[in-house]
Amino acid sequence: MNAKPAPSDAHLHAPHACSSLARLQQLLAFSAFGLALAWGMAVWAASPLLALGGAALLLLGYALVLALEFVTVARVNRGDSVPAANAATLLRAWWQEVRVAPVVFAWRQPFRWQTWPDASERNADPAKPPAVVFVHGFVCNRGFWLPWMRTLRALGVPYTSVNLEPVFGSIPAYVPLIEEAVRRAEALSGQPPVLICHSMGGLAARAWWSSTPDAAQRVQRVITIGTPHHGTWLGQFSHVPNGQQMRRNHAWLANLAEREKAGSDAPYERFTCWYSNADNIVFPASTALLEGADNRHVPGVAHVALGFHPRVMRESLAMVASAARSPAERTAA
Repeated sequence: MNAKPAPSDAHLHAPHACSSLARLQQLLAFSAFGLALAWGMAVWAASPLLALGGAALLLLGYALVLALEFVTVARVNRGDSVPAANAATLLRAWWQEVRVAPVVFAWRQPFRWQTWPDASERNADPAKPPAVVFVHGFVCNRGFWLPWMRTLRALGVPYTSVNLEPVFGSIPAYVPLIEEAVRRAEALSGQPPVLICHSMGGLAARAWWSSTPDAAQRVQRVITIGTPHHGTWLGQFSHVPNGQQMRRNHAWLANLAEREKAGSDAPYERFTCWYSNADNIVFPASTALLEGADNRHVPGVAHVALGFHPRVMRESLAMVASAARSPAERTAA
């Protein structure tokens, strides 16, 4: 077999000079703190209790929105094929999300998204694990993956990532961004990479897969975490293109599945799908499963928290490690 020509080093440099989402979330964070401070100063003399209560509502009001989501999850999941979580489990999941959401959306993504740059040093040792491609979800950027990036750096595993922009664009429009990240990952390790995707990122990866004729040869595995493969109940309230495409029974999702099944008798055999019965964004819970995939249930974990759950990270990274070529495969190549 003729070896592929070595890719140029240009493939190794990540195009992450800016993030419009980071700027937006910076503005939102500063505005929230500014309004809370202004309210407190204006009202303190009249009523310290009212000043503190108003400031807390401005800074912690998201917890009430999350509570409404979990109440809806309890109702919608009752008739699902995945056993529903009880009230105590949903309460714990709500508390998980209350803690993790501000870390992601008010710190990592707006201010720390460039902390761990993509790998840039090529190491084509086939005995080592392949590179990882990180694909984030809706209203996120590469800063979502900082704990994974830190772990991979410690393990010596290369990775690439994307910023899916325009933030509120159509999901198929993200295909070129994923193609570019896959090419960089191929150049880093000389092996087909593993894609790790959260939420909408799994749909973007499927859009890339279905539009790339040789995708099955270029990617070893696609791992999705809380991805609305069959849409989500919340999608009905969205008025932006990518949000609308995540509505249940949306024509785009149906057409995507048709293209995948037309191209293979087992289109999802290389997919691992993590899902939870306490996911407050992707529900009913069964919408995160794919037929024929390695579907793995993590009960009682909320949507963002699922992306950093110890079992999800541990077993996903074990899949990456096991993807290194065996001696027999290296001889055949």
